[in-house]
Formats: sequence, structure tokens, C-alpha cells
Amino acid sequence: MQINDLENLAKKYRREIFEKFLETKQGHPGSIFSMMEIAVSLYHGGFLRFDKSKKKFLDKVLISKGHATSALYPILRDFGVISKNEWNKWGKSKSQLRIFGNTSIPGIDITSGSLGHCIGSGAGMAISYKNNNQDKKVYVVISEGELYEGSTWEALLFAKHRELDNLTVIIDVNSLIILGNTSDCLKINPIKEKIEGLGIDTKEVDGHNIDELISALNNSDASQTFNCIIANTTKGKGSSVMENKKNWHYWNPMTKEEIKITREELK
Repeated sequence: MQINDLENLAKKYRREIFEKFLETKQGHPGSIFSMMEIAVSLYHGGFLRFDKSKKKFLDKVLISKGHATSALYPILRDFGVISKNEWNKWGKSKSQLRIFGNTSIPGIDITSGSLGHCIGSGAGMAISYKNNNQDKKVYVVISEGELYEGSTWEALLFAKHRELDNLTVIIDVNSLIILGNTSDCLKINPIKEKIEGLGIDTKEVDGHNIDELISALNNSDASQTFNCIIANTTKGKGSSVMENKKNWHYWNPMTKEEIKITREELK
């Protein structure tokens, strides 16, 4: 697809997810909206191989920040992995879909939510594929808040030690966690220099610039070493009601005027 097509898809998915928020009255819009271009680049940018006959992706995507997993639902629906019926039922009647993703949902490769687990899980998958001569890639999307977790750094060290070139870690840096500004809660910058200090090849991009994301992912795929991508994003991207506001980590009641403004901005 052309870059413009992918940009329009990201906007479309934000609009559709927003309508689901209004129906379910729960969810994590800030975190979902910040990673939408990342998800679109992975799935529609040609990085994940897809078996049309089985309606199944051959490569794995692990959303470590499990509260944002539903960013994938409309994408998986468009590929036919999640049925349109299940998507339509979500928020109205009993459905397979949940606020937090789990492996009972088609196309979701891990049950996540407790932060700091998915790089380790992804490294395990990547090693298994190598040991069994399986040509499969693993992409892990984490939040910068997961850099507070010791398990994240242990897994990064392990992945570098094993030089897992079939594993790519994408860090969604939106500068906010539940409690507020990340640097105020526990300063973790400079993130790039710290990860590079472990010997890991690290690229930094605008996480809403699909051209930059695809270039970084292409470089990752061509690399023969384990590497990371730092994607700088805006929490709540696309909605002035939500952007850069810590309270929009969770869903909040909205006035009719706020709903109207958000719908207009997400067009």
C-alpha cells in the first residue's frame, strides 16, 4: 500500500475504535491511539506474512502493553481473522472481544496486561523458531513505562546475548503513564543511549510517521542482529480532548460537545 493509504487506515481505525469506546464505555484510548500507526505499519506494511487460506498470520505480534491490544481488532477484522460479526457484537452483546487481549481471541498471540513480560516471551518464541528451523519473525510492542520493570532489561540483555535477529522490539514512547509524566514519576531518559549501551542497535523515529516506521522496520528485517525501534508518539493522538492528558489512559465520560469535537477531529 501507499503511505497515504496507510495514513488514512490509521485514521479510520481510530474512528472505529472511538465508536467502540462509546459503546463499551471502557478501554484505554490514550495508549491505543498512540500506537495506531505502529500497528498499521506492521500489518498493512507487508512485514507480517499472511496465509489467506487459513486466515492466519505466520509471524507473531505481541502487545506487551495489554491494555492497548484492542488497537489490533479492526485490523484483524479487515484481514478476516476476526469476523465482522464478532466486531459488530462487541459492546452490544456477548462477543469474543475483550478490553484486554488474550489468546482466546483469533489473531492475538499472547495474553498480556501485567507489564514487562512480552520481551521475554518474544525471546522464547524467537529461540524456539530458530531451534526448529522455522522462518518466523516476532515483533514486540512495549510501553516506555515497562522500562521501569527489571524483567524488561533482563530480557533485552538476553535477546542481545543470543543475537535474536528474528525479534524486533518497538517501544511506544508517549511520555505518559497512569500516574502522569513518565520523567516525573521515574526518569528513564535518555532511553536510546541506555539501550545502545547494552550493545543493541537502536533506531529512533516519529511513531506517527509511517514512512519513518516502515524504513526502520525494513532496516530491522535486513539486520543480522537483535535491534530495537523507539517510536516517539503522542498519547491520545488525534483527539484534542485526550492528547497528552494522563486521565485519558482510561476511558472517561464525555459530553456531547466533546464527542462531536472528537468525531470531527478523527475524520
